[in-house]
Amino acid sequence: MQNRVKNPEQAEKMPQGRSLSSALKRIIFFIVFMILLSFLVSIILITRDERREYTIRESENVLTTLSSSIQSDLTNYAELSRLIMMDDKLQEYLRAPESEIDIGRINDARYAVMDILNVTEGVDTVMIFREDLIYFSTKRFSYKFDTERLDGMDWREEILAAKGRTVMSLNSNGIAELPDGKPVLTIGRAIYDLYSQQRTGILFMNISPAVFERMLGQLQADDICICGSDGTYLAGNISYMEYFDDVFLAKGVTHRDVMQGGSRMLLSGTQIGDTPVVILRMSSYGTAGTPYRILYVLLILMVFFVFVVLGVGTFITRNVTRPIFEFSRRMERNKQSGELKKIDLEMPYSELNMLKGDYNDMIDHVNDLIATTIEQEQTLQRAQMRVLQEQIKPHFLYNSIETIGFLAMDAGAERVYDALETLGSFYRNFLSKGDREIRLTQEVQIVRDYLSLQKLRYGDIIEDEYDIADEAGDFMVPRLILQPLVENSIYHGIRLKGERGIIRVGASVSQDTLHLSVRDTGVGMPQEMIDRVLSGNRGSAEEEAAESFGLWGTIERVRIYCGREDVVSITSEPGEYTEVVFHITRGGI
Repeated sequence: MQNRVKNPEQAEKMPQGRSLSSALKRIIFFIVFMILLSFLVSIILITRDERREYTIRESENVLTTLSSSIQSDLTNYAELSRLIMMDDKLQEYLRAPESEIDIGRINDARYAVMDILNVTEGVDTVMIFREDLIYFSTKRFSYKFDTERLDGMDWREEILAAKGRTVMSLNSNGIAELPDGKPVLTIGRAIYDLYSQQRTGILFMNISPAVFERMLGQLQADDICICGSDGTYLAGNISYMEYFDDVFLAKGVTHRDVMQGGSRMLLSGTQIGDTPVVILRMSSYGTAGTPYRILYVLLILMVFFVFVVLGVGTFITRNVTRPIFEFSRRMERNKQSGELKKIDLEMPYSELNMLKGDYNDMIDHVNDLIATTIEQEQTLQRAQMRVLQEQIKPHFLYNSIETIGFLAMDAGAERVYDALETLGSFYRNFLSKGDREIRLTQEVQIVRDYLSLQKLRYGDIIEDEYDIADEAGDFMVPRLILQPLVENSIYHGIRLKGERGIIRVGASVSQDTLHLSVRDTGVGMPQEMIDRVLSGNRGSAEEEAAESFGLWGTIERVRIYCGREDVVSITSEPGEYTEVVFHITRGGI
């Protein structure tokens, strides 16, 4: 049945399903969107990277400059320590025997050191330790000494190993500290006698962190923190100490992104040479370093690509989608006219001409298939007629006449008359004026007449029962589908068993489907025979005769009538019964 549309013109204009034009527009929109998105992402990434690189370079410059300045100051303090250890008064103090050390000699040495310190600022104290560990400091009562650690060797091993070179440490190498716990930077070195070159003591010069504070104040740098390598705060912005990590003790400048106050910041840090001093600097990512020239190039490229995509979209619309829509409209006109005609339309490109050629070839092929289908339907109808003719077996007619003849000789004219009436009723319903379909009540009557004739021949060996639902009586079924099953039950079931048997015919309806069954109490069928019958594999002529052509042919006819394979089920138990059930949908195909 053909589909109808209320408005054919609208059907021509509106393509059904997914539209190529709409898909093309979505693709172009998606490409333009991706170009814009790529442009924005590129701007963000390039700008972020360039600003980061700029901020890193600026931080490295600041840290390098400040590091060099601190390194220079520490070098000056190291030279000052060298002047102190060469002082004559100090040399005499260190050279004197332990028995000659008194308060006067210690004060002479202390005052000599203090005179040298007057020329500079930033030195908190100088400590002088003799080899016998008699010591003094320029600030007598400013430090608390750890006498237990002082008696050990670990605090001076590194200094002695340096053999007179300066060694930087924190907080007097752990042997003394200020009462308030403030940190100091310590320059230590071994002292040698100017004449004998024998080691005579150790010098500690403690540099106050105020030196670093003054330096940062002069630079007006509130974004820098100076600390020790052990995490000791020395000067600057103390809030940066929470970000201190051992990674800043590596050579060179180390950078790390941190979050401060909800903003992403750059934390840079470096250790000053061989000293235990680390500088940390916090920098914000500002607008400086934005690569405007690169952004202009990207903008030009973006506009260019957008125009290219739009141009490609316009080209495809004019040369692909429009011809396809015109081709589709021609196909719709063919559909509305009900004719399968070829389409004569000029296409701009060979690929579209190929599509048109394939469609025209398909039209020719469909027309050929229609002609072939009609011919096959006619052939099928002729084959069905041959099947019906085959079912009218001559030997049944001969046997029926022979049975009536014996009845005439044995029983008299009245029973002969009844037999002839039954035979006439059977053939009248059997032929059914040539109809392909008959009501189930007629089909059941054929079976009744057929079994009445068979009982005349076989007597009480056959008993028939009927269980036909009322709603099944008017159900239309293919003509002559029960008689072959009943005949098969007699000749291949009950008669072979050699005893009285029952043939039960049943019919019921559920959901517009007729369930029609024939059950006999004959010899049954083995499963391999059931499988062969259901598969349509008829085998040799001898097997066909043994298994009944009527059963196989009837199954095939019902399958053709219903248009599907699953129309029949066969159950059997050898020696007990066989049941064939048809499931016929109302109206057939």
